[in-house]
Amino acid sequence: MNQNEVALVTGGNKGIGHEIVRQLAARGLTVYLGARNPALGARAAEELAGDVRLVQLDVTDVESVAAAAKQVEADSGRLDALVNNAGIVSEWGTAVADITAEQVRTAYDVNVFGVVAVINAFLPLLRQSPNARIVNMSSGLGSVNLLSELDGRLATQGLLAYSSSKAALNALTLVYASALRADNIKVNAATPGLVPTDLNSQASVPRGERTVADGAAVPVALATLPADGPTGAFRGPESLSDVAPW
Repeated sequence: MNQNEVALVTGGNKGIGHEIVRQLAARGLTVYLGARNPALGARAAEELAGDVRLVQLDVTDVESVAAAAKQVEADSGRLDALVNNAGIVSEWGTAVADITAEQVRTAYDVNVFGVVAVINAFLPLLRQSPNARIVNMSSGLGSVNLLSELDGRLATQGLLAYSSSKAALNALTLVYASALRADNIKVNAATPGLVPTDLNSQASVPRGERTVADGAAVPVALATLPADGPTGAFRGPESLSDVAPW
């Protein structure tokens, strides 16, 4: 179904992002592996089979994002699937009352503003696809519904910057989904569940037992949706049928 389609995965050189690249390439897509560090990105791309192409991409650098878009345009002329996977946690080990505005700003720069920058730059290429999909990698930690349980597991994690940035990302997902329906572009969010990766290596709480393959399953399903697939949805972590609470 997705043979000869073109995808881009930001933060694709490690963790769940790397596995998303692998699974999409295995389905026959041409996949651009976005990485801030070209050397690390090249090494990660070499580990994978299929048509995997490195693109240097730092979502916090507008010039880097623009150059990546030009590369994909020159090589492929369109983009069928964009997976906004790059993300950070900036406040591990800091009590909520001590988290600074700079820590929050750092998280938003990648998790929110970086997503906007990438979508803005690649939208002309997505409009060239007859069935474009955007997948935003969110988290249960960004669910306002779950965070409203003040004594619950997620609210008490105290990840002020990360949780609020993922909640903002969820809002972006819904606004983009509404605005881009006229362009036949589907925009959805995914939660991969608890997967031990570099992202949570500094966590003082259980990091989960899911594999990167488990975490990549729903994002890949959203990135390969058929034309009649959903838009404006928040899915995962186990399967596409799991509806995550906003």
